Amino acid sequence: MPTAQTRLPSMLLGLVGIALLASALAPYDRATWWMEVAPVLIAAPVLVATHRRFPLTPLLQVLIAAHALVLIVGGAWTYARVPFGFWLQDVLALDRNPYDRIGHLMQGFVPAIAAREVLLRHRVLREGGWLFFVVTCVCLAISAMYELVEWAAAVALGQGAEAFLGTQGDPWDTQSDMAMALLGAVLAQLLLGGWHRRQLARLGGLR
Repeated sequence: MPTAQTRLPSMLLGLVGIALLASALAPYDRATWWMEVAPVLIAAPVLVATHRRFPLTPLLQVLIAAHALVLIVGGAWTYARVPFGFWLQDVLALDRNPYDRIGHLMQGFVPAIAAREVLLRHRVLREGGWLFFVVTCVCLAISAMYELVEWAAAVALGQGAEAFLGTQGDPWDTQSDMAMALLGAVLAQLLLGGWHRRQLARLGGLR
């Protein structure tokens, strides 16, 4: 009989799938949409294929789905035009739409828990300072790789890459993006480390 834990992956996959299809109907810029949702299109089949062999903790499943939704929304409107970002800009009296910053915060927040789960379950590291350090480094490496992808897109597409980059005229956008990923990685480990540890224990312990 299906339990809440076994239903969760299907529910999250359905939610992300519906959001992806809705965003594909009339995105602001089709090329940007493809580039923004590409990680979702790559990760979803991999997670489905490995779910039975390496089931993820419910916490990580929810975080991955949330990250996917952030990417999908950014793809539909482009990061500089997301309505929620404009609302947040007004509330916080910012000089730019901050939705791009949210995306890069998630780029550190979610991979931190993913890296933590893989390293602990495969007994690569134990909990402690080295785990915190290595997980943070992994997240920064992912952020740096993504910034290189953005640079390659800028070189290849020229002005057409502006919506994908979402710089909004900020000359320090790359550094700010990586700083947000670093902040996300640190916050995820500090805020969710204990919760994640308990879920790993319920999943059957460390490998």
